[in-house]
Amino acid sequence: MKIINLSERPEFQETVTDWLWKAFGSENSRAFFESVVQSSLRGADLPQTFIALEGDTLAGTVGLWRCDLISRQDLTPWLAALYVDEGYRSRGLGQELQAFVLEHSRRSGFSELYLYAEFTGYYERLGWKYIGDALDYPDKPVRVYQQFL
Repeated sequence: MKIINLSERPEFQETVTDWLWKAFGSENSRAFFESVVQSSLRGADLPQTFIALEGDTLAGTVGLWRCDLISRQDLTPWLAALYVDEGYRSRGLGQELQAFVLEHSRRSGFSELYLYAEFTGYYERLGWKYIGDALDYPDKPVRVYQQFL
């Protein structure tokens, strides 16, 4: 498995957009995810989109975003939009994608990274520290996690 920046293989941008929209979005939010993916291709420090490839097959994606939770704009940056294609689940790819973003963030000079989830157990096992609850827009309770780099 190889993890690279989406900018190295931009032909996967539509698939990544669709994955994120279907996994994390609502009926009318595809344009939002398309915008984030497009922004990550413009060469800015953030956001960035990374993809996992097995040969030439897209297996997963993860983002490094300036902010992923509107109610906690005081925290930055965020590991965001972690998605593994169904055929590649339960193989540790989610953990590999997280490790890649953690190392990339450390090399980029960040000292900590955040994420949020609606569930418990998974991120704690991978070294993330639960730091409190917050609201995802408009009113969905989520758990906020932090990891020092």
